[in-house]
Amino acid sequence: MTSVNDGIAAYWNDYADAYDAEPDHGLGDPATREAWRLLLERWLPAQPSDVADLACGTGSLTALVAGLGHRVTGVDLAGNMVDRARAKTAQFGERVTIRQGDVSAPPIEPGSVDVILARHILWTLPDPGGALAGWCSLLRPGGRFLLVEGRWWSVGDAGYNDDARMPWAGGVRAVDLAAALEPLVSHIEVVPLADPVLWGKEIVDERYLLVARVEGWLAAP
Repeated sequence: MTSVNDGIAAYWNDYADAYDAEPDHGLGDPATREAWRLLLERWLPAQPSDVADLACGTGSLTALVAGLGHRVTGVDLAGNMVDRARAKTAQFGERVTIRQGDVSAPPIEPGSVDVILARHILWTLPDPGGALAGWCSLLRPGGRFLLVEGRWWSVGDAGYNDDARMPWAGGVRAVDLAAALEPLVSHIEVVPLADPVLWGKEIVDERYLLVARVEGWLAAP
């Protein structure tokens, strides 16, 4: 029997060759790349830290984070994405590790990272609330979430709008993600991401960065 994960992995494996053609995926435009770099620089810790990039795709954000001086572990379910992420981040040597695995239960030791970074992945998960609780256990005291998410209706594949399989199919509103995280964290801030330079086009849907800090977080980013 084909599992939900098998279907998800097959979808992204098939999409891997075309993935970086999207401006916000490949970051081929220098202005778009710089916009994402500045966003990450603003919200990542000032000191070199351990970052988990969950559903890292082809590694575009992984490379930006490593370029800012952090140590990064990227995780993706799709082998074709993993191959591309490893090639894209090879220049950083041991500072970057790319692993194939299910981001609902990432192959990362509990309490071993300072930041959980994830972009547009929660909508694909069968149990996003359970995933968030598991991700929280990966953070050291004082760690933080950087979750880039949004709410849209069409994702280009009718199967990915099946609410029975994925309760957040079509994306998740900031208010709903904040409500899911509230029992797990000590502070939440929502940063709108409406600037078209981030996406390579004008957008009409809700897109945002949710920053959540766990107990013990004291200093401003």
